[in-house]
Order: sequence, then structure tokens, then C-alpha cells
Amino acid sequence: MMLLSEDIKKFQRDGYVVLEDFLTEEETNELKTAGEELAAEIPKENRKAVFSTTQIQQGKDNYFLESGDKISYFYEAGAIGEDGEFLVPKEKSLNKVGHALHYLHPSFYNITFSEKVKETCFRLGMQEPLVVQSMYIYKNPGIGSEVKPHQDASYLFTEPNSLIGFWIALDDATPQNGCLSFVPGSHCSGVHRKFIRNPDKNSEELLIYDTPAPIYPSSSFQLVPVKKGSCIVIHGQVVHKSDKNRSPTSRHAYTFHVMEHESKYSPDNWLQSEKGENMMAENHEQPSSFVSFCEKVWQKHLK
Repeated sequence: MMLLSEDIKKFQRDGYVVLEDFLTEEETNELKTAGEELAAEIPKENRKAVFSTTQIQQGKDNYFLESGDKISYFYEAGAIGEDGEFLVPKEKSLNKVGHALHYLHPSFYNITFSEKVKETCFRLGMQEPLVVQSMYIYKNPGIGSEVKPHQDASYLFTEPNSLIGFWIALDDATPQNGCLSFVPGSHCSGVHRKFIRNPDKNSEELLIYDTPAPIYPSSSFQLVPVKKGSCIVIHGQVVHKSDKNRSPTSRHAYTFHVMEHESKYSPDNWLQSEKGENMMAENHEQPSSFVSFCEKVWQKHLK
């Protein structure tokens, strides 16, 4: 896999680029097997936290807020009944697992810190890339929910913006099972809104948006179906979404985000880390404790 000059130009022009055969068949199968094992081995004591981009239930949930340095499980809204019972088979109930797979799980660690990822970052102009978070997305047949139009930088804001996403298909992603779609060039219009920690400590809303949702015409979106093993490299400001999985096939994916070390990671971002706070004293030049945590993960790999 090589990020060619035309790939870089497309990324700069459109805000995303598809890298086919980013993973070998063996690597792809290893990650999908790891994701299936996570779904089959959900800890009995795990709480049934629901993740949704339409209802934003996680905005009231400390379990979500405290997942930055853990492997946490999040279910589809339609998978859990009012009394916490499963409405679908348990192994098909998950929306995602995150947000420290790249740090705590060997299979995801090896891919995230692989030479192909580092080379892609460097070819896109990054000097000291830091991995911020990672997720295994299930998008299970018939229940995999839609993801509303958004910019990743709304959730992982940096100044200046340096956020890049790696979205790796572990199944063929099609229009029927909810492939990604993008608004080409929308990354050039800045960050449209932010999802932040609520400054009102007395509110039950732990997370809030700082502005109302922008309206994006449906006609602006371009479907981007890809084969399994492909990687879509995503600019942090490009607008994208995915529809509900209405097909009989799954659309599993592994995704993680990288930022430039010299950028300032906002302390208002929802994603922080208890471990990062403990490491803050070891890095006096970086004001963000969470970035300090990410830096330690990166340095551990380099050693």
C-alpha cells in the first residue's frame, strides 16, 4: 500500500480518499474475528449503555464519558428493552466497542501502530501523529442504526485542526448495508459546531452541542462503497454520514483518529482520560493531560 501523489491531491480536494487493499486478507480477518470475539464475550457485569447519534442518550452517561482509556460496550437503541432485556441475539446487539482498543487489544494495537498507518500520516504532512481514540463499529444486519451527518472535528476538536480518521472496512460496505457517504470539499468550511462537556455542572446533560445542527442537502452527499480491507482516510472537517443497515449482511469496520502532537486538544472535548491526568506531570510542555496519555501510548510502541 502506498499513498500516491494523486491520492494526496484527492484528499486535499475532497476531504477523503479511499486506499484499496490497505489491509491484507489475513489482517482483515484477524480484526473481524477480534470484533466478533468482543461481542461474544461481553462481561456479565457490563451495563447496557446505548449509543445513538439521533437520540444522544450517551450525553447523560458517565460510562460514555469515562471510556477514553477503556474497552467499553455500547448497544443499539433497538436492541435493548425497557427492562434491560435483549430484543435481539446478544452477539448482534452492539453498536460499537471503544475507545481504547488501539491501546488495550493486541490485534487492534498492531494495525493502528503499523508502518502503513505511520507512513500514511507522514505522507499527509503529519510530523508527530498521536492516536486519540479507536472504535469497532458493528452495523449489524437490520438493526445497525444510521449515523447522522457530522464532522469528526466536532467531537475531537483541535487547534489548529489536525484530526485525521482511518476507517477500515472489515466487510464489503455497500449502499444497502450503510456505506459511508461524504460531501466532497466540505472540509474547507471550518468546524460547524462542537460537542462539548456541559459547563453547567448541575445539569443532567453532561454533553451538549454549542450550536444547532446544520442542514446539509441530501443531494450534496456522495456514496462511497468500498471492498473489505479498504481504508477511507477522512479529514477531520469533512461532512459524512451512513444510513441504517437495511440488508441481511453485516458492515463491520474498525476506525481510529489521529491528531498532530503540536495541535492543542480541547479540554472541552467529551473524550478525556483518567490515566492521562496521572501522566500530566511527566510532560510539562503539553497542557492537555489526554494528549499526554496518547503520547505515552505512541512512545511505548516506538520502543
